Amino acid sequence: MYVIGTAGHVDHGKSVLVRALTGIDPDRLQEEKDRGMTIDLGFAWLKLPGDQEVSIVDVPGHERFIKNMLAGVGGIDLALLVIAADEGVMPQTREHLAILDLLQLKSGVLVLTKKDLVDGDWLEVVAEDVKDTVRGTALEGSPLVACSAITGEGLDELVSVLEQKLAETPPKRDIGRPRLPIDRAFTIAGFGTVVTGTLIDGSFSVGQEVEVVPGKLRARIRGLQTHRQKVERALPGTRTAANLSGVAADDLLRGQVVALPDSLPPTAALDVRLRAISALRRPIRHNARLSFHSGASEVWGKVRFLDRDELGPGEEGWAQIRLDEPAAVLNGDLFVVRDANDTLGGGQVVEAHGRRHRRYDRRTLDALSSLQEGTPEERLLTLLEQRQPLGQSALVGQLDLPEEESLKLLACLVEAGDVVALGGSPLGDGATLFTRDAFAALGDKAGRAISHYYAEHPLRLVMPKEELRNRLRLPSRLFSAALKRWLEAGKLTETAAGAGLPGHEVKLSAAQQASADAFLRDLDANPYAPKSDSRPDEELLAYLVERGRVFVLGDGVAFSDAAYREMVERTVAHLQQNGRVTLAEVRDMFGTSRKYAQALLEHLDAQKVTQRVGEERVLRQGR
Repeated sequence: MYVIGTAGHVDHGKSVLVRALTGIDPDRLQEEKDRGMTIDLGFAWLKLPGDQEVSIVDVPGHERFIKNMLAGVGGIDLALLVIAADEGVMPQTREHLAILDLLQLKSGVLVLTKKDLVDGDWLEVVAEDVKDTVRGTALEGSPLVACSAITGEGLDELVSVLEQKLAETPPKRDIGRPRLPIDRAFTIAGFGTVVTGTLIDGSFSVGQEVEVVPGKLRARIRGLQTHRQKVERALPGTRTAANLSGVAADDLLRGQVVALPDSLPPTAALDVRLRAISALRRPIRHNARLSFHSGASEVWGKVRFLDRDELGPGEEGWAQIRLDEPAAVLNGDLFVVRDANDTLGGGQVVEAHGRRHRRYDRRTLDALSSLQEGTPEERLLTLLEQRQPLGQSALVGQLDLPEEESLKLLACLVEAGDVVALGGSPLGDGATLFTRDAFAALGDKAGRAISHYYAEHPLRLVMPKEELRNRLRLPSRLFSAALKRWLEAGKLTETAAGAGLPGHEVKLSAAQQASADAFLRDLDANPYAPKSDSRPDEELLAYLVERGRVFVLGDGVAFSDAAYREMVERTVAHLQQNGRVTLAEVRDMFGTSRKYAQALLEHLDAQKVTQRVGEERVLRQGR
């Protein structure tokens, strides 16, 4: 289904034309009827001769209601640029045309209304003036139809031209991420909250859970209508009314968007390609305040140019728009910017979640160019470079492509080695992604961290994994997946105690070797109650622990590895046979002191081998 939108100067007959075509009065407000002027958006629908039904959005033409006009034209497929034959091109004709051009609406029909009020010669003059006006814009070459909504002359021709133009218009895309920009929210007795808008990028079905953003309001679709007919599923490109349960109409505003939960994170910083209109009165300056319009939303903010200090008439440049409040916008969305009185320009959102950039930075400008003009592969890699590591779903959600196509593209890049996926398959869920260079750099960082650790601890063979993870600032799951890759590639080695560098060796000095030998002899001489006066320094002790010669229980208690294993085995065997053991029994079992028996039992508690029950220990269940 398609949506047609009107555009044009106030009192040029837009609403009268819609009523003549459809039989529906789009002016729904009493004030509009009293003043004879459209103030807010109006809606109607038309059945074409081929039985296709199309929606019509009628917008206000008065300059004071341009923001309402902008809320209506964002989702249209074809524009009716309406010009009264008795007045010709007027200021809002030009402003509306500039807006359509900024929104890249290439399908349109030029309609001369009030044909019955002028003669043929004047009509021909006005027609030529209109063609001159649209020259160089997106509507250049559009068919022109003269008609009268009062006499009906030319209406059949207009309907025929509309049908022909829509047959040439591509249908709205379906990328599986439905969005319904809210242009109206109200309450119907017996039904509750209803919102209307033009559905884009996907379908909604009755019963679906949805989220209203910004605001993170959760709701469920209770019912759907298109042209006042109930439907179970609303398709992209349709004017849709959604009955929502779980949210009040008073909590909703024009410009919010109904979307699938967590699919549309709001943003307050947008990297954009901005074009000024050719009729701009004065340049747009760096840090200028302006209003940002996209879909049905209007948010004030500030523009920061990244490649210049100001933007003159007809010029284009890179900018970041920092909004006063978050908006629900995606990469690829089109927008318009205005000041308090005039339309200034517009363009395309290139990065919906922009970071702070240095101005005139060539790397930043090249990345933005790639995001706007690059191939899908280049855009994916650029997005990943800017935000890695990035979850698979987060990356796919930023691409202006169907999810299935994005996942296949990602899988190809993983297979080619351009992207590294950790912790999951790129076609599954849960994978964390790096570019090849970034993951290689992370591996180099891990190697440097271990080298620094060796410099600080010259007798260590490996670095504790947790310490390495903390230095790399990686979550545990991601660190484990990365470590596995580095081990498989031979970049790192692993022991039970930690991770190290291949080929790294530790050699003791003669004095250190003598100290180690003396300590080991004392442990062997008194295996269950070793003396502490020969205990070496912490570095040498760690060296012996790494090599499996010594086991440290804490609090200065250390046993030879063989004695430790024997004590554990005998204690567990006693428990298996007797069910319980006391500290005194362990002390007597090994002829040791209370200090060593207590250290052993507390260690077994910590290892979840035993658990304390009063003054006794028992084996934990499952042992």
